Amino acid sequence: MIREVYLAGGCYWGTQKFLDNIQGVVHTEVGFANGNTPSPTYDQVKHSDTGYTETVHVQYDNAVISLKTLLELFFNIIDPTSLNRQGGDIGTNYRTGIYTVSEEDRAIARECLSTLQIRYTRPIVVECEPLQCFYTAHEAHQKYLDKNPGGYCHVSLGMIQKAKNWKPGEPTQL
Repeated sequence: MIREVYLAGGCYWGTQKFLDNIQGVVHTEVGFANGNTPSPTYDQVKHSDTGYTETVHVQYDNAVISLKTLLELFFNIIDPTSLNRQGGDIGTNYRTGIYTVSEEDRAIARECLSTLQIRYTRPIVVECEPLQCFYTAHEAHQKYLDKNPGGYCHVSLGMIQKAKNWKPGEPTQL
């Protein structure tokens, strides 16, 4: 069954590239989630207080990968204790988050975050909320690192390769 979740992991270019390489992910789309400006542009989100965060809409085959496993893999590419910052990107538009469309998925996400907290002494600051709204980013931003292989993002090429090599059933700590 195809399910969906919205993941904010800082710059959405590398987050999308990482997620696209995970077995069971069938489609991704970058955009902006949970803000307060109708139909925001990239420049508005980057340079003004729209309340949005760069987010990847992820569709995945639940028969191949569970939400729990997908989130555990996602945690490899973020610093879950860093508020409004990932890598060199700073601002509320780079905050981390898990935005769900069902209460069942939100409960799974909360459980994953509780388990993740055990590995850290600092508090986890990843948002875990219902999806309120999502606006797709301009086509130039979709699959950006495929179109611009040298483009910047905080997700390393090594981590993207590890996602590509990962197989269901293997450990999720890359």
